[in-house]
Amino acid sequence: MGGVLEGVRVLDFGRYIAGPYCATLLAEFGAEVIRVEKRDGSEDRFVAPVGEGGEGALFLQVNRNKKCITLDPMTAEGQEVMRKLIATADVVVANLPPQTLRAMKLDYEQLKAIRPDIILTTATAFGGPGPWSDRVGFDGVGQVMSGSVYMTGAGNPPYRAAVNWVDFGTALHCAFGTLAALIERGKSGRGQIVEGALLATALSFTNATLIEQAVINVNRAPSGNLGQTAAPADIYRTRDGWVLCQVTGHPLFKRWARLMGEEELWLNDPRFADDISRGNNGAIISERMARWCAERTTQEAVDTLGEAMIPTGPVLSPQQALDHPHIRAAGFLHEIDYPGLPKQAPVARAAIRLSETPGEIAARPPTLGEHTDSVLAELGYDAAAIAALRQGGII
Repeated sequence: MGGVLEGVRVLDFGRYIAGPYCATLLAEFGAEVIRVEKRDGSEDRFVAPVGEGGEGALFLQVNRNKKCITLDPMTAEGQEVMRKLIATADVVVANLPPQTLRAMKLDYEQLKAIRPDIILTTATAFGGPGPWSDRVGFDGVGQVMSGSVYMTGAGNPPYRAAVNWVDFGTALHCAFGTLAALIERGKSGRGQIVEGALLATALSFTNATLIEQAVINVNRAPSGNLGQTAAPADIYRTRDGWVLCQVTGHPLFKRWARLMGEEELWLNDPRFADDISRGNNGAIISERMARWCAERTTQEAVDTLGEAMIPTGPVLSPQQALDHPHIRAAGFLHEIDYPGLPKQAPVARAAIRLSETPGEIAARPPTLGEHTDSVLAELGYDAAAIAALRQGGII
């Protein structure tokens, strides 16, 4: 496959998003990633099924460029296979609770006994130390405990985001940490533990709101789509849809006032002198922007605002996002084939580009156990031994 991480072998015991997507990012930049699954398929393989075999949309997104083997690691024979695999690996990715890592013999001390310079990349729900360290959780737990959900919507009820930003953010942090650990190992020869946590990610993303609360005790309440620290910042109805306009900073506000043809009105009023003042009086500014948008189609609004260098974008349905000319022209999505799909799947490339050593989606996600025989053969198992493991329910 090539890439900056060529020669790095990663064992992916991850499930759902935080672990698997971390490993996917490493794979996209050249690492060899071997996904280890249950014999009948791990549960995250089948979320939001789109294919004849039940494989889900999430699985297709976060498992490209990987090999896949099946293995029961809770048996003596399975443990022997694991030890041989670990001895060949540079990184083990496993977003599993500490007690599960210990039961599977994937905790750092047991890994290090097999390969002293191993890197273990983990992610848990709550991190540690702390009274909730051993509890489990998904993306939504981080959202609700960070202040994000409290501030989303109009407050009754609060709304969590429909996308798993905490999971994906944790995967990004874990991939970053793994790269840092690989660099350190290259200098010192030492392995280490890379530890992410959903709650830590969520708190880092909402940190500015928490800082504001801690320092000046502002006690903000949710306000729907209306921004609170600058204006205009809202989602506005057009003649045929919706558009977001988001103005932060006085140079942008001057452009907006000029576009409205009302510079004297907006730029000389002390209520609108700076961002926080504009946020405090955002309903007044937003009402003016709403009238402007209501007179135009979505396309007219985003084109006019874009030409004026004011941040804007249309509110798109999933199908409209797929069809949008900029998204298509920029090549953000890569069409892949997968056995049993009625059509190709648009998989998002890693959202970072390197000019000299770009990442690549070089292989579709693996079918269940697709590479079991070839990986075991590399470890020294002959055809008879592989057949015996399969007969015994180990693979």
